[in-house]
Amino acid sequence: MSKLIIVEDNADYRELLVSFLENEGYEVVAVSNGETALELIEKNEFDLIILDIMLPGMDGYEVCRRTREIGDIPVIMLTALDSEDHQMKGYMLRIDDYVAKPISMPLLIRKVEAVLRRTLPDQPQMLEYGGITLELKTHAVRVDGVAVEFTLREFEILYELMKAPEEVVTRKSLLNDLWGYGYYNDTRIVDTHIKNIRRKLGSRDCIATVRGIGYKLKGGEI
Repeated sequence: MSKLIIVEDNADYRELLVSFLENEGYEVVAVSNGETALELIEKNEFDLIILDIMLPGMDGYEVCRRTREIGDIPVIMLTALDSEDHQMKGYMLRIDDYVAKPISMPLLIRKVEAVLRRTLPDQPQMLEYGGITLELKTHAVRVDGVAVEFTLREFEILYELMKAPEEVVTRKSLLNDLWGYGYYNDTRIVDTHIKNIRRKLGSRDCIATVRGIGYKLKGGEI
């Protein structure tokens, strides 16, 4: 189980983050200021920090700078400050992702998963199914060993199908997880992406439509 620390001074938002992340199976510690966060980071091993910038006392940038002196813990900055200057300052501190509020919780979960896939050594780096290979670090797709160009969204959809090949992935869940709640009723956008994925897979197309619900993989073995 991955262990996360949230540094967020807004109590309601902090509780919301904790609730969603714990429901996804993460162990979560949440604090309201940078000083407390650093004390915990020095004494505990965390797999990821979700860090606000505007904190009482020490701001998120200083927390990140001092965290880098402790170790190379992955950091996602989650903040209302969305200007390019603020983002550049974060990336200069070697953060792993910069996310502007508001963001849907399912989409944030996917970003957490993506950072952990890149940084945890025991995470699988590749998925294979019926002649299709996904390389998770590089987002490369190979069909029968031949590289095929996929957009990031197409890769994400195929990943959702391949990580649970025996399960139906609903259109609604894809919209929530990958696009966010603003697209909740626009299921056609999912169908369009599935059509493009099938075309690119060619003879290796193994996506079955579950009428009125979504999609799953058919045939082949992982």
